Amino acid sequence: MARDISTVGVIGLGTMGAGIAEVLARSGLDVIAVELDDACVARGRGHLTHSTERALSGGKLDEAARDALLGRIRYTTSLSDLSDVDLVIEAIPENLGAKADVFSQLDKITRPDVVFASNTSSLSITEIGVHTARPGKVVGMHFFNPAPVLKLVEIVRTVVTEPEVVADVVAFAERLGKVPVVMGDRAGFIANALLFGYLNHAVRMYEQRYATREDLDAAMRFGCGYPMGPLALLDLIGLDTAYEILDTMYHQSRNRLHAPAPLLKQMITAGLLGRKTGRGFYTYDAPDSPTVVADAASQASTVDTAVAREVRKIGVVGTGTMATGIAEVFAKRGFDVVLRARSQEKADASVARVKKSLDKAVVKGKLSESDGAAALARISPVTDFGHLADVDLVIEAVAEELAVKQAVFAALDDVVRPGAILATTTSSLPVIECAAATSRPSDVVGLHFFNPAPVMKLVEVVSTIATAPDVLATADAVCAAVGKHAVHCGDRAGFIVNALLFPYLNDAVKMLEAHYADADDIDTAMKVGCGLPMGPFELLDVVGLDVSLAIQRTLFNEFREEGFAPAPLLEHLVTAGRLGRKTGKGFKDY
Repeated sequence: MARDISTVGVIGLGTMGAGIAEVLARSGLDVIAVELDDACVARGRGHLTHSTERALSGGKLDEAARDALLGRIRYTTSLSDLSDVDLVIEAIPENLGAKADVFSQLDKITRPDVVFASNTSSLSITEIGVHTARPGKVVGMHFFNPAPVLKLVEIVRTVVTEPEVVADVVAFAERLGKVPVVMGDRAGFIANALLFGYLNHAVRMYEQRYATREDLDAAMRFGCGYPMGPLALLDLIGLDTAYEILDTMYHQSRNRLHAPAPLLKQMITAGLLGRKTGRGFYTYDAPDSPTVVADAASQASTVDTAVAREVRKIGVVGTGTMATGIAEVFAKRGFDVVLRARSQEKADASVARVKKSLDKAVVKGKLSESDGAAALARISPVTDFGHLADVDLVIEAVAEELAVKQAVFAALDDVVRPGAILATTTSSLPVIECAAATSRPSDVVGLHFFNPAPVMKLVEVVSTIATAPDVLATADAVCAAVGKHAVHCGDRAGFIVNALLFPYLNDAVKMLEAHYADADDIDTAMKVGCGLPMGPFELLDVVGLDVSLAIQRTLFNEFREEGFAPAPLLEHLVTAGRLGRKTGKGFKDY
């Protein structure tokens, strides 16, 4: 039988504690809120007043409900006032000694059956619980900020937490209107353990000047549909908070990928903590403001001094999904397109696929019938490389096999006019290897479109050590002409998006492999807690486990980072033929 919880103690009234108190009171529970002194109580009360005023002005609360909510919260500076509560949620700063001390005192004050929950985001619940005489009744209850808005609550069980306590806390979280996920006690739990490795990797990319802060953030927003880019998100979280979480994770995992990037420590020392100080990776118009203003590091174009070459006619080599999508993108924007296929049958099938896509756009009202017909008429299917002789830009989109691509580039080098640009849309192979198959490596660039090309806005413009500045200027101009957002990066495995995305997906597989949490809970944590459009296992099944494994192997072979080594579970599933949605079975059954 579930325990009856009507009065809850909340210790700590910072942003998180005040938000948790609001959630509890909004659900009709009586709350006893404890702070260190009267000044801290006043600050906590201010958080609640401000938050409920905003809910009132936004129409999410009326005055009567707001007054009733605030009336359910009683403030105190004495832990002894928690003697009759049914549950305690601790939300003080991330200091193990301080938390242990609070729990030790609570043990003497509250009834023996009262459950203790810590809102820690990174510290060990086990280490906190051993300072009580009731470790079986200690859990993690990690709310996400802002607590009144975000639905996810991570319920963290230790090796000694009683099963009925976990069940009761899960039911309690659901009663609050939250989405609980259950996991074991490991630094970072689910969301932070997966999120912060990715954020740290992004900082290292920026630190190495591999890409600008704007391009890193735009790549993940436009390429993956993330609500925020990694550096903007770090500014929101606070660089000092991020450093503490990463440091805790590293000391537990000893995974080098969790070791905080040195740039984080330097920025913290300089007082650049993110939005709360008005400066972090970006500069804001005031502390705590979300409004970014230009600063000395604002993106300066690397191609301003170079004059773009004229591009009117496009060649596309290939007949797969990417090739036909790219042909459609350019044809819709008024470019003449020569689509080269290995056979007339494949060429006709490709044009038919483009027609089907255009017809669908017409039916949905996104394209007029005449514009659709005109776009289709601009595509000329051919089988001979010789028909590409007079194009201004050729985009190769054949199979992801280096030997195949090199053969295509060698053939293009023989027939395409001097001064034309040769581009590859590879997602993982070295662009310089394609360039080396030609006598004009300075005219070769990577143009990595994302699937489906007619929909996705991002193009990664990949420069090799040989790519000429005017070729990059042309790539930028062409992307703008077809309504795409170009981001620039160097020629190394994964470019920006895959290099950030796939280690995160691999970490999720390792988490599942260790029986730390199940696939559904991990997916839920990342969607509900981090606002991602898909959970890692949903995404892996969509991408294809064989494709994902190939990309992960490429990353590992390039960087030789132990943390990038493909998870054995991923390799086993591929060997077993469970490749995701395309085979009907992957991490999930379809």
